[in-house]
Amino acid sequence: MPISPKFTSILSKDWEINFTQCAPNGYLKYTDLCNILQLTAAAHSEVGGISFTDMQEFDQAWVLSRMRVEIRKLPKWGDTVTVKTWINSLENSRSVRALEMYINGEKIVGSETFWAVFNTEKRRPEALALPYEHFELYPEKKPTIERFSKINFTNEKEIVFEKTVFLSDLDIVNHVNNVKYLEWCLDVVDEKLLLKQKVASIEMNFLKELSLKDTVQIHESIHKEETIFSITKDDKTCFALQLNWK
Repeated sequence: MPISPKFTSILSKDWEINFTQCAPNGYLKYTDLCNILQLTAAAHSEVGGISFTDMQEFDQAWVLSRMRVEIRKLPKWGDTVTVKTWINSLENSRSVRALEMYINGEKIVGSETFWAVFNTEKRRPEALALPYEHFELYPEKKPTIERFSKINFTNEKEIVFEKTVFLSDLDIVNHVNNVKYLEWCLDVVDEKLLLKQKVASIEMNFLKELSLKDTVQIHESIHKEETIFSITKDDKTCFALQLNWK
């Protein structure tokens, strides 16, 4: 698709929270929070001419490599939230994108995301084949207090359960959807911590692809102020998650 005449380097998009996105307490699920952020990023890439459809002409797609989400509070069913997004950096095969969520003018979520251009046929990163110079970059406009980081998952940990990848876990790029990793890990977290909105931040590292019928192990390491998960296949780590608690 061509660059939209409505394109701006900072996009603002409204979302109404519906009941399918909410936990039993009536507040937005953490997985759906991440989905809304990523859908906003996708909307910005679409009006900017670097969407999945545009990139597939060159067998390319954006894939998420790292994501940090800092949460002050969650919206509830019926709320309308505004998500703003812009790009901090974009060159060759890498991009850092910022996202913020507001309700009634109050910032409630900030997220920094790190994306890579991925060749969906060769299954490896490569330089973006589309022009992107029309995007104004905002390297100093940070959405989070802390930057995304490499998660240390080498401490003692225990296997929580094993999981086989099913068709419902895959996305349009034919690998496990990034929110699925988060969902698997949150399923073993004490539900009281989630329902009482005790998550201060979510940090995710996406390290290796997982495909249909892969068998993985989910590991957990619990500390006073944080819980760290890692997902491994054949003893190689594919994903790491760090939850920090309020």
